[in-house]
Amino acid sequence: MEQKPQPNPYLLNIDQIRRFLPHRSPFLLIDRILEIHPQGNLDDMTANDVKVGVKVVALKNISFNEPCFQGHFPEYSIFPGVLIIEAMAQAASFSLYPYLVKDLEAMARDFQCILVGVDGARFRKPVVPGDTLIIESVVSKCRGKLWFFDVVGKVDGQKVAEAQLMANLMVKGNN
Repeated sequence: MEQKPQPNPYLLNIDQIRRFLPHRSPFLLIDRILEIHPQGNLDDMTANDVKVGVKVVALKNISFNEPCFQGHFPEYSIFPGVLIIEAMAQAASFSLYPYLVKDLEAMARDFQCILVGVDGARFRKPVVPGDTLIIESVVSKCRGKLWFFDVVGKVDGQKVAEAQLMANLMVKGNN
């Protein structure tokens, strides 16, 4: 018997993204969350080992109106790799969303997700205005407050960037 695809309750628009991420223009780099596939008990943020495998798919539209294109580069516009990494980190942070969505105000007040490491970053093809960057992030491991992510960026189905990211999830004031 053929299984029906599960509905995706985590299709998030820009207003929902802004409620979760503290970033604002010009540094808010995610336009839409297309999918989040949580693991384990959504009511238990402390069981980090069951968070391995959480997958997030996000979208970033690259527009010529991005502030970076004024200087990078005026004659050949390329979206900077450092901003691709930042967009990847913002997308990866949504791995926490299903576990915190019940009280986003408390999350915004009490938690910080800080990028603390980037390994194996590779940029395979330039990302240019008009491209739609699809970012796929998977939690590869959790060790206490440290979360590790394998992240890939694609344009038109082709891999354009990849990296392993490490983030520190911490309660504000308990650094």
